[in-house]
Amino acid sequence: MSISTPGGPERHPTVASTAKKSAGGRPASGKSGSGKPAGGRPGSGKPAGGRPGSGKPAGGQRGGKKPRKPITPVKVTQERNWGPIALFVAVGVLAVAIVGYGGWATFQGSKPWDERANEIAGIVNYREKDPELVAGGNHQQGSIQYSVLPPVAGPHNDAWQNCMGDIYDAPIASEHAVHSLEHGAVWITYQPDLDAGQVEKLAERVRGNEKLFLSPFEGLDKAISLQAWGYQLKVDNADDGRIDDFIKTLKVNASVEGPTALCAQGVTATGTTPRELGPQMPQ
Repeated sequence: MSISTPGGPERHPTVASTAKKSAGGRPASGKSGSGKPAGGRPGSGKPAGGRPGSGKPAGGQRGGKKPRKPITPVKVTQERNWGPIALFVAVGVLAVAIVGYGGWATFQGSKPWDERANEIAGIVNYREKDPELVAGGNHQQGSIQYSVLPPVAGPHNDAWQNCMGDIYDAPIASEHAVHSLEHGAVWITYQPDLDAGQVEKLAERVRGNEKLFLSPFEGLDKAISLQAWGYQLKVDNADDGRIDDFIKTLKVNASVEGPTALCAQGVTATGTTPRELGPQMPQ
């Protein structure tokens, strides 16, 4: 049956069938005449895709899980390298020590030599102890009796013992040796039975050095005795550091006649009897 409509061609009424499927084999999304939007649930009153009572649009979080908290970054502590630091500290300490020692040495060197001499432990200063002994430097012939042995000052022969680093293997005449002290030499003496190794250590200090001479001496109460004009130091062995202090401080400085007084052209013979060489010896 056809129905005529105003202003248009005839249309046949369409009869909706619930059994009819849309293209693709799926049921039609909506029903004709139901009055509900396609995809809606009966009585929900909400658009498709939303959950009943959720109040959230489709696509929200499911299962009620909370958002993940941001991960706090882990700080990695780098281990300090102590090697360069220790080296830097060691170098600094060494530099301070060198500067400090240099300052101390400069200060020590600035002191008068007689003050430095008095600071040597065990030294005997006869210039203060017996000024009359030290003042008597007259020339005399023959043997002389000395109150201090080995002698450190007093009258002496007009010939001096050669003191150009000479090493004597037998006792020498004190009368010549004292004259050498007057010229600023240091006379090192030792007990005749001192160990050969100890004697050699003394000889190493003397050999070839002007204003020094070495010889054994009978009757010493200590292994080694050092003499300069007006000063004496006795020690037990050749390793004693005061030996070097004595030489450094008193050699030349203790001279009565000044630094130009001779040590060459003196007596080179051994024996305790003084030689009468006469006035031909330079004074």
